[in-house]
Amino acid sequence: MNNFDVVVIGAGPAGGQMARLMTKSGYKVLLVEQHEDFSKNDFSSAVTPLSTLDRFDLPEEIIGSYWNNFVVVTTNIRRNWDSPENLGAVLDFAKLKEFLAKDVKSCGGEVWMGYRYVRHFQDNEKTLVTLKQRSGGKLETVSTKVLVDATGFARSVMYNKQSDKPKLLSATGIEYVIEVDEAAYNQYLNSIFFFLGYKWMPKGYSWIFPMEKGRLKVGAGRFNLEHKNIKHTESLQYYIQLLIDKHVMPKEYKIIDIHGSTIKYCQGLKDIYYKDNAIAVGDAVSTVNFLGGEGIRHGMYSAELAATHINRYLENQISDFRDYQNQMRRYFLPKWEISAKAGVNKYLIESDKKIDESFTYLGLLTTEEIIAVLFEYKLGKLKKGFVKYLMSKIQIPNFFKEVGDLRLLFKKLGV
Repeated sequence: MNNFDVVVIGAGPAGGQMARLMTKSGYKVLLVEQHEDFSKNDFSSAVTPLSTLDRFDLPEEIIGSYWNNFVVVTTNIRRNWDSPENLGAVLDFAKLKEFLAKDVKSCGGEVWMGYRYVRHFQDNEKTLVTLKQRSGGKLETVSTKVLVDATGFARSVMYNKQSDKPKLLSATGIEYVIEVDEAAYNQYLNSIFFFLGYKWMPKGYSWIFPMEKGRLKVGAGRFNLEHKNIKHTESLQYYIQLLIDKHVMPKEYKIIDIHGSTIKYCQGLKDIYYKDNAIAVGDAVSTVNFLGGEGIRHGMYSAELAATHINRYLENQISDFRDYQNQMRRYFLPKWEISAKAGVNKYLIESDKKIDESFTYLGLLTTEEIIAVLFEYKLGKLKKGFVKYLMSKIQIPNFFKEVGDLRLLFKKLGV
């Protein structure tokens, strides 16, 4: 039987980063991935701010493109914020995961591709983990001192049954990678586009991101909840095709790949963070942001935080991971609670008119301020845009009506 200090189930960004950190700390590590190669679950749109690359020491080879222009298109208006400097990157999600796994192996760790987690149990003070090879059905059992649940929304390690899981909000997204002519591609060069409103994506948003030359990511995602005003929506594929036909408008195009996934977020962050010597990271503890669906850097951050506690646990300095849970909740809960409320309000309650008005307000923010709202979740910055808009009003009665609406909105969002 193979014996490890740490076994990580799931080789996404959180799991890969966890295995990477623990291997570099000198521990014997096994990283387990259910797919035979990383292209099989290449599901993330993978937009991130520039700081992510330095923070997690990520190489140039995993970058699909850089962006310095942020564009929002609603049913009736368009707003953009740009910068002379790069603001972020669109990552190649498969290459990111592959890089992390290779780094684990280069530092002496093991990576088992094509193995599924089956169960774990205690036996003579050891934790035994049963894994099943997908191709041949062969069962393998390994022992570990610490077991890490990095299985994302499946939460496979922490919950034995589906019924045991807390109530979860969910959203589903699909993305096409398409190859287009040069003129069509150049419309989106160095830019990321988000589309909101009833025309483009009711109950959610859609997007167009550039990748390497000639390739675009075109996707749509929506929340699996009832909308206050909309009773019927078309398929996600319909809205993606709408973007291709009415916005990209290529002379010709070729679909290179279609992928999709679901996110499941626990309101109040009531997930199980640890159980005995098992600890959860990434989307298994709702690190994905419900407002924008962004999760890569947050999952990797959770792995960094968990790694410090696992180190202490293996050195017998702590007996459980309670402090990890407390730190995670302090970091994520305040921002995520406000973001979830804002997401429900924006995607499931507001009319098209209100969505248009929101981006009229936001159009008065600087590029630096809008990036702070979108990627640092400093929603208090929204007040500045609203105030600027209101001060531009000429008609006094309308001014006071808008002030009343503003106070009500911020009260709802807790800002």
